[in-house]
Amino acid sequence: MQQRHPRHERRGEARLPAMAATLVAIMLYLALPEPLLVAPRYVLPALEVLLLIPLVAVNPHRMTRENRLSRTLSLALVGLIGVSNLVALGLLVHALVAADVEDGGSLLVAALQVWATDVIVFGLAFWELDRGGPVTRTQVPRTDLPLADFRFSQDENHDAVEEVADGSSRSCDWAPTLIDYLYVSVTNSTAFSPTDTMPLSARAKILMGVESIAALITSLLVIARAVSVLH
Repeated sequence: MQQRHPRHERRGEARLPAMAATLVAIMLYLALPEPLLVAPRYVLPALEVLLLIPLVAVNPHRMTRENRLSRTLSLALVGLIGVSNLVALGLLVHALVAADVEDGGSLLVAALQVWATDVIVFGLAFWELDRGGPVTRTQVPRTDLPLADFRFSQDENHDAVEEVADGSSRSCDWAPTLIDYLYVSVTNSTAFSPTDTMPLSARAKILMGVESIAALITSLLVIARAVSVLH
């Protein structure tokens, strides 16, 4: 008999990966050079940690519970990290264009920090928004899920060869987890376009567009300028 995906058992998605990704994004911000900080160095990270604490308290191990407040806090946390990183990117570009930069090494490292944070925060945003979020995706029957923001290959593999079809959404009740959305974010920020996962909703397309533009600026302007200074 075919084994069902853990989603079918309503166990919920593990909290640890999302918490670790959030903390990495916070640490990357803390390591940015002073001119790229939106506020005093520890203000935004402290606020982000304060938003993270109640989310971990509600679902310390697996995400099975959610209310309006926890949903608002989780979206606010992702939004705060995302906005602060986009502002840091703008400050970095301004510093490169307006000033005579000599320390190319630190600029290159800062650009990579901004890019890595970009990948994490958009992965978290996709994860929070698609099909109602991580709690809804595992706790609500599939027939009652909100419309999908993304179409994964597993959603259409039910008519493929058996070893592929057995892992499809229809066959084993598969549901995407954070790693799937981080992969979407990585490919979107490197290819500047969707790869194997297609955006369906307007908000998904807008988010992927913003991420692609930010990654393009980082790659073509910021990193290129930093490397040229090194020479």
